[in-house]
Amino acid sequence: MKLMLKPSFAKNTPLSLHKIPFMPKPVVPYNNSEASKKQQVQKMFDGISGEYDDLNRVITFGIDLKWRRNLIEQIVQSNPNRVLDVATGTGDLAIELAQRGVPEITGLDLSPGMLEIGKDKIKKQGLGKHIDMLIGDSEQLPFKDNTFDAVTVAFGVRNFENLELGLKEILRVLKPGGILGILETSVPSNPIVKLGYALHSNLLLPGVGRLFSKDNNAYSYLSKSAAKFPYRADFISILESVGFLNCKYESQTLGVACLYFGSKL
Repeated sequence: MKLMLKPSFAKNTPLSLHKIPFMPKPVVPYNNSEASKKQQVQKMFDGISGEYDDLNRVITFGIDLKWRRNLIEQIVQSNPNRVLDVATGTGDLAIELAQRGVPEITGLDLSPGMLEIGKDKIKKQGLGKHIDMLIGDSEQLPFKDNTFDAVTVAFGVRNFENLELGLKEILRVLKPGGILGILETSVPSNPIVKLGYALHSNLLLPGVGRLFSKDNNAYSYLSKSAAKFPYRADFISILESVGFLNCKYESQTLGVACLYFGSKL
């Protein structure tokens, strides 16, 4: 399987001239905790697992479903047999991949609470033969080199404790010619849209989280981590710096989210 994606930079531009940003300083859910970011993220998602899906629909006005479908559309075009969904959460992406005919999907996540919700959803839809849900660490993937035809991550890379290490692990387990597809939030460039985005992120998202969630810090963390995470060309530079090729991004809904794609030689 050979994937050809349009590069985000001109072909004659040396990689050394690309802007390689510093890796982002970790944003953590609980500033008063001595636990690592990884441990804090696991605790946070375990705590909000029961309301996570419903709150996501409310906070994004349901548009996140369209973003996931746009990601899946490009992944299934490569006709993958085995897909790894990193930071799978409650399994939305894995379930839709199975519904689109991907025969074997492995969903991996740090949070047992999120995985239990996902397993229940998979069982109810009769997709257990196609989806395996595993507890695991994105920075120490429990798979051999060159295992998967595609890897997906939806709203998960900003939760990596070591972004570079997590991306290198994904590259390692991808087969040659395999595709990486990432969906992540980004900050709009249009000033008016950017103002609306800031109001949504700083007021609505934490407010809804406080109203409906048992964890007051969780949705504040999700807002702050989204604002500080590198996006568009900066994130493309990071993908290229760890070894992904043919990288590109596609802005979604006025730039409030982005799809990122890359391939392995």
